[in-house]
Amino acid sequence: MNEKYKIVNQQGKEVEATAPVIISASRSTDIPAFYAKWFFNRLDKGYCAWYNPFNQQKMYISFKNCKVVVFWTKNPEPILPYLHELDERGIHYYFQVTLNDYVKEGFEPNVSSVEERVETFKKLSSLIGKEKVIWRFDPLIITPNIGPRELLTRIWNVGNKLKGYTDKLVFSFVDVKAYRKVQNNLVKETMFFTKEDVENAEANHAQRREIVEGLKKIREAWHGEGWNIEMATCAEDIDLEAYGIEHNRCIDGELMKRIFADDKELVYYLHTLKWPEKDMFGEIPPIPQKPKNVKDAGQRKICGCMVSKDIGMYNTCRHFCVYCYANTSKEAVLKNKDKHNDESESIIG
Repeated sequence: MNEKYKIVNQQGKEVEATAPVIISASRSTDIPAFYAKWFFNRLDKGYCAWYNPFNQQKMYISFKNCKVVVFWTKNPEPILPYLHELDERGIHYYFQVTLNDYVKEGFEPNVSSVEERVETFKKLSSLIGKEKVIWRFDPLIITPNIGPRELLTRIWNVGNKLKGYTDKLVFSFVDVKAYRKVQNNLVKETMFFTKEDVENAEANHAQRREIVEGLKKIREAWHGEGWNIEMATCAEDIDLEAYGIEHNRCIDGELMKRIFADDKELVYYLHTLKWPEKDMFGEIPPIPQKPKNVKDAGQRKICGCMVSKDIGMYNTCRHFCVYCYANTSKEAVLKNKDKHNDESESIIG
């Protein structure tokens, strides 16, 4: 349900805005790390603006119907002081927190040490509950120095530090062939690849098999220690059910039904994409037995996410990760940094 409403923008002009129930913040940039103040300023104003990355068309997004925000981040620390505002507004939320270990390679040049990121992860988990913090070791990258065994060792080491602070690990294999900007950045910003061999960053069939077999053993070991962590892939078409690894839904209606079960109106919406019409006694009607298809048609075919609206913008994330599909270059990000204002309607100016 993305109803249209009339709002008055910052220039005093009446404009049309869409009003999504679920906000994604964001696949395109790290809002918790770099734009937390901006986000809560916009929440207070009741709307934000977003520019389509393909045609630069401006869209207004109202928070009128917002019931859930899904945050994506490598550093949730800056947003922690603001989360109470969501609680006070009755807006639910959970986090996708990427915690990789590519420190030696410098693939994520503007993140803190693994130890600091682990402590921040634990802090967030203790504050909001482990079921609302998803751990992502994402993406998995192969280099001459990082084979499947080394990747598995790093996942094992990070996971042992996060034991009991999350219920889920999500991973994917790096996409290089599909993104020219990723190819360019891997060659330009690292010493591991040339234009001729950059596609070798993608794990081949044998390497993927070794990784998923290793992940199965890791999960079984953790289960044996009482940590019943789930594992899932993000936007991967391979079927790993035999290894106990599911296809993930990052904007996950089933997870929301479970962790926000007390919000009966939201649960009804997650099942039907409609708000329930209460009867004369204020009762919500029974949920239809057959659920509606809630997949977000705007995402890739292999993406399992349900309908939501992402409010992030490309070329604005200052982690400068070399594998990022959302940044064209470091120069483009720094140029946009000068345009950012916490009081503006959109992330860029």
